[in-house]
Amino acid sequence: MESAYIIGAGGTTFGRHEGQSALDLMALAAEGALADSSLSRGDIDGVLCGYATTLPHLMLSTLFCERFSLQPSYANAVQLGGATGAAMLMLASDLVRAGRCRNVLIVAGENRLSGQSRDSSIQTLAQVGDQDYEVPNGATVPAYYALMASRYMHESGITETDLAALAVLMRQNAARHPGAHLQAPITIDDVLASRSICAPLKMLDCCPISDGAMALVVSCNPGAGPRVLVRGAGQAHRHQHLTAMENVMACGAAFSATAALREARLGIADIDYLAIYDSFTITLAMLLEEIGLAPRGGAGARVRNGDFSSDGPLPLNTHGGLLSFGHCGVAGGMAHIVETFRQLAGRAGERQISPKSHALLHADGGVMSSHVSLVLSRTV
Repeated sequence: MESAYIIGAGGTTFGRHEGQSALDLMALAAEGALADSSLSRGDIDGVLCGYATTLPHLMLSTLFCERFSLQPSYANAVQLGGATGAAMLMLASDLVRAGRCRNVLIVAGENRLSGQSRDSSIQTLAQVGDQDYEVPNGATVPAYYALMASRYMHESGITETDLAALAVLMRQNAARHPGAHLQAPITIDDVLASRSICAPLKMLDCCPISDGAMALVVSCNPGAGPRVLVRGAGQAHRHQHLTAMENVMACGAAFSATAALREARLGIADIDYLAIYDSFTITLAMLLEEIGLAPRGGAGARVRNGDFSSDGPLPLNTHGGLLSFGHCGVAGGMAHIVETFRQLAGRAGERQISPKSHALLHADGGVMSSHVSLVLSRTV
């Protein structure tokens, strides 16, 4: 069986791209990924495309291929909420390892900030709720996460100050990335004083809405320089809707992470880089703690200890994550993967941290509903 390597990445800055459509942004990211991988369009025989709420086309992958002048032998569009980017990388790896494809382009992008009104965005995202029992009550995505946060805080003992520490760390990381949406420094007091969105979540506990795109190339050929191997992957699906969540302490993240580590033949102690989904501060805290990267209620303490800092033992989301780099749908989650690839390959420029060997990535879709974990390893 073939091995699967990430050999190239591309992306736009995140923020406002007035006048750029979802396809425009995706094409820019894909062009960068091809250039980075030293491949031509003719070398791409597989395409995976993430969904876009501003372009809900039924055949988005082939629409993109038409726009980008690709004629692959395999194409698919994937829709798994915030876990879509990680799920596409898992699928691309499987396609390459099975010999179905040699070079798979993964791409996603959306003009979510400039391409739709605020009310339209809120209405679209609110549809993750149960159509009979949740949506009619008028809840928004922050409201779903706030309800979950209240329960988790009650059971774990984590505090609003602990959550704020995660937001501050993400902003510190984003300040070193020229493509980040939000770069202005913030403090814990700033987070705690920011406008309430849905208690206990405040404005700075929530990710911004952005325009942007990201792309990756996965290949059976490791390419030149440091090799970044897709070494393990796992998924877990425990529920779809908040009202069906049985236990906030076991959403599925631990199961998928364990599966990925098992396939990679590694333990959690072998991991020295983290890329963890962070749509809200509570998302990041719950995932870190369920996976076992921090004790229950202890994620904030690990931040204050410097454990997740760029120069700490477990650097976390060195690009700034969704909370500060930005969130434009599927590409928001893919930015975690792009940053991980660049850090492992030594291509992170001024953000480059000390060499790392094994990264654990985790993404969730819905309200902690669908979980995808990946292990990427640097090989020589």
